[in-house]
Amino acid sequence: MANEDDFITNLLCFGLTEKEAHCYFHLLEYGPKTASLLAKALHTHGKDMHRTLQSLINKGMVRHSLSSPTVYTAVELEPVLESPLKKRETELREMEARKRELQELSRQQHFRPSYGVSTFKVLKTLKEIAAAALPLFTSTEKEYVWVAPQVGLEFGKAFGTAASQQEIVKKGGLCRGITDITYSTINLVRHEMDSGADVRHFEGYRGMYFGVFDRRYCISAINLNVRHLKPDAPATMLYTDDPVHGDYLASTFEMLWKQAVPAEERIQELLKHGPPKVGLSQY
Repeated sequence: MANEDDFITNLLCFGLTEKEAHCYFHLLEYGPKTASLLAKALHTHGKDMHRTLQSLINKGMVRHSLSSPTVYTAVELEPVLESPLKKRETELREMEARKRELQELSRQQHFRPSYGVSTFKVLKTLKEIAAAALPLFTSTEKEYVWVAPQVGLEFGKAFGTAASQQEIVKKGGLCRGITDITYSTINLVRHEMDSGADVRHFEGYRGMYFGVFDRRYCISAINLNVRHLKPDAPATMLYTDDPVHGDYLASTFEMLWKQAVPAEERIQELLKHGPPKVGLSQY
């Protein structure tokens, strides 16, 4: 009984109704039968049995004799199963072709993606910032770009964003960053570079600091005045998943990137001159 139930269950996956599956199994198990004998064995009415048999004939699973009374015979299992598989393969190929055609038509029409209602949220502590940012690293597929001051680099190291950047790079994504590199931030910048990030130096940058994930998810701030890197430390940043804002910040990043200097070039310049002397401004 268990084998019969499993057999019936698998037949249902090939598009048969339960009545058709039981009828086909009975013919395989007990051999050719007339419609009346099948109806009696399967406890169903004669008209219902004839409809079931006709459906199985149409599906190529049952043959009928030309003699009277008509005898119905189950077709061998292997060719029966091959037919729907080939049909499904044909349907899949047609769907793939339709998919490619629709993608091309969509590009020609220049449809504007609809992301629904955008979310804007003010993050008030380092803990809230980390809670919002870390899942974005996991979901990012193509690119993460950032512009950060020294405290932003310190925050990233403390909360493990470098390891998250490594995962993005492993998936084939890009990580790029811009910061004002000073002698005191060399190790922090190299920590970012070791994670696979391409970093550049922008002399004296004092504009908006931000991170953009896949040109949509953004965390930004005018300044980051953080006194200590504890989870409850106050630090105000804005989170949004608005694609328009994401495009704006990503475009701003590209503009800064063109003006910035490769990090290693800046670091070698700093190492050549050595640490700044006490009483003088930081190099």
